[in-house]
Order: sequence, then structure tokens, then C-alpha cells
Amino acid sequence: MSVNPDLAGRRYRLNEPYQVGREHVREFARAVFATSPIHFDVAAARAAGYADVVAPTTYSAVLQDRAMQLMLADELVDFELKNIVHGDERFTFTRQIVAGDELTVELEVTNVRALGANGMISATTTVTDQHGETVLTGAATLVVGGSK
Repeated sequence: MSVNPDLAGRRYRLNEPYQVGREHVREFARAVFATSPIHFDVAAARAAGYADVVAPTTYSAVLQDRAMQLMLADELVDFELKNIVHGDERFTFTRQIVAGDELTVELEVTNVRALGANGMISATTTVTDQHGETVLTGAATLVVGGSK
């Protein structure tokens, strides 16, 4: 399946900051079987040097998904999420996500190309906090196949 090359360079930013809630961090930690007390107990997180409970590193996928949904809603996209597989995905953290963060999330499509009968999309997601500091960056390569 071909992917519209005009997607390259497009940016998708959440309309408002993502509020990281303490209970959501705890629920996510339980869902991914995280066991460290810093994910559940404010006192343990503070004793470890954090302002509040710490989100597991895989929490970053929640944020990336929010921006990905904006991309999928773009009029230039003529494929569905069910036709995408991750070819590669990496996150680089400047610091951990903690409850109380107000995060701005932006995804940029950095490259679009054909790969046989499939299309490939490379994207970078940047997450910044309420102070404008980068919390993490994500790099993903998506392979788009299947039929329309």
C-alpha cells in the first residue's frame, strides 16, 4: 500500500497539555505489572528524588498514541491503524514522567517511502513539560500494509 508522500513534514500537536494524573499512573503501572513502589507510593517516589509517583517508561506509548490518532485523522491518510505495524520504536528520556506533569506532545512525520508493496512512515514524537523542557523524544518507523 502506498502512503501519501505529502505526509512528510506534517506535524500533529495535542490541542492542550496532557495532565498526568496520580491514579492514572498507578493504574497503568498495575496494568503493565510494574512493581516498584515509586509507581504507587508518593513517599517512596519522593524518597527516590521525584516530586510524585513515577510513570513506568512504557507510559510514553500513551502519549505517542494520542499524537498518532491525530495523524490518522488527517485527510491525507488513507489507511487505518489496523494496517500499521511497528518496524522500530525507541524512546530517549531526559527525565521520567511523574504525576502532576502537564505535557505537550507533538509528532512530526519525518519521512515517507515505499517498501515493496508497503509504505513506510518515520516519525518523531517530542514531549515537553509545563516549563518547556524536553521530557522525552520518540522515534518510530511504521510499516503500512493491507488494503484500503
